[in-house]
Amino acid sequence: MPALRATIQLCTYNRAHLLGRVLEACFEQTFSSDAYEVVLVDDGSSDETPRIIEAARERATCPFTVVTQSNAGLARARNAGIARARGERIIFIDDDVLPIPAFVAAHMAAHRHAPYAIVRGAVINTRSFERLPTPTWTPANYSGNFFWTSNVSLPLETLRRVGNFSEAFHEYGWEDIELGLRLRAARVAAVFNRYAVAFHYKPRARSDDVAGMLRRARAQARTAVQLRRLHPTWRVRLATGEDPFQLAFHRALRALGVIERLEQRIGTPEPGGVLDRRQLRAARALERETYFCELAAARVR
Repeated sequence: MPALRATIQLCTYNRAHLLGRVLEACFEQTFSSDAYEVVLVDDGSSDETPRIIEAARERATCPFTVVTQSNAGLARARNAGIARARGERIIFIDDDVLPIPAFVAAHMAAHRHAPYAIVRGAVINTRSFERLPTPTWTPANYSGNFFWTSNVSLPLETLRRVGNFSEAFHEYGWEDIELGLRLRAARVAAVFNRYAVAFHYKPRARSDDVAGMLRRARAQARTAVQLRRLHPTWRVRLATGEDPFQLAFHRALRALGVIERLEQRIGTPEPGGVLDRRQLRAARALERETYFCELAAARVR
């Protein structure tokens, strides 16, 4: 089949409540509908995702490819999507990211000026897809990530040349950072386009979210150790917290019983209830300490 100018690639897992709106935004682009495609990988969802996908097929205004696989993790899912991509440029988003109508056009405009570069788009957090903030990037939304798949694009040929995502990463976290390190080592430049805006769904945390936050923190700590072993540089040690100062500091906090105190501060909120500010600060601090506790354990395994 003939190549297209762009591919929007995203993966999904049990986010049926968001996926329909995200796909709708992908189809509502100002870019010519015969010049770009959407490639979606369903990584073994067990919710209403198949029904949402079938409804999206009927509404698709551009080529729409769906890959369905057993749950295998984001890195393998991304590679499955890359294998089906036909665009000269591939644009990565997540299943909780809503692109504005000019999203593809803005990425492609940046590539006209920097044809071999990575283009990093602007990400603005929102608590609701129904009441969106003004799509204007400010330094308050700054991210220092070199390659962050919530909103990034690059030539498909460049991506395949450096080897796609490492499938050594089976759990949550760091697979896009690892690919970014290889792209940086290959001297691929990166530019930022503040007009390629996407909204990242960040609802208010609820009591039911705390267990998932801690589970992701533990997984991210384990993959952080994988990342450092693949790339044993000072940059990675600082990013993952594996430098001596951070390890010693959080070890001292644990010895002082900070985890127990944070758990007490969160308490036992009503199931499904929104965390108040004090509980939310405690939950985020507990997430951080859980990460460093698991990091210390993973380093000696």
